Amino acid sequence: MTAETLSQTAYRRIKQDILEGRIAPDSMLSERELALRLGISRTPLRSALSRLENENVIGRLANGALIVRSVTVEQLLEIVQLRQVLERAAAARAAERGITDELRQVWDEMLPYAEGRSVGFDEFWQVDERFHAAVARAAGLELLPAILAEQRAVARRCTITRVHDRFDEQAREHIAVLEAISRGDASAARDAMSLHFENVRNRFLGWFSKG
Repeated sequence: MTAETLSQTAYRRIKQDILEGRIAPDSMLSERELALRLGISRTPLRSALSRLENENVIGRLANGALIVRSVTVEQLLEIVQLRQVLERAAAARAAERGITDELRQVWDEMLPYAEGRSVGFDEFWQVDERFHAAVARAAGLELLPAILAEQRAVARRCTITRVHDRFDEQAREHIAVLEAISRGDASAARDAMSLHFENVRNRFLGWFSKG
């Protein structure tokens, strides 16, 4: 295994631990402990950490110590607002182009959750990601899936997103978008996606007020 491959593996594992909350926001990172846990030397580890630092997933304090960057509620709401603008336009465009096989598949996958299927945060996060990426692809917007993936990775690091354990409302909102797309109703698809993000914002604010 080359040093580059070791670095890539370390990058993925550390980032996944941060995204899934195993390494908490504002945690200090020890190169020695990470190197021991990952079973690699400092050289590929430092390359991985440098990549995470460039992505603003971690930061370096004045004394050189590394810390996991937290994502504030304000940043989270800014992401919601940005995605609302982009994705309501994508939903309308998808309706104009017609529903795809991928969207039908996501629709089938979403139904059990809309009916109250019990699921953990990380499982529904993947389903949610497939829905939003599928709408973007159905709209024929080649750059949008990557933009959404980047914004979602930031949002996932905000601890408030992980307090929710019921996803039936979100699933029904997704289905409302899919129904509008299937009818070819661009205006309804735009409105349904916009309402979805309004509800996302309100849920975040509701969880924050209980925290």
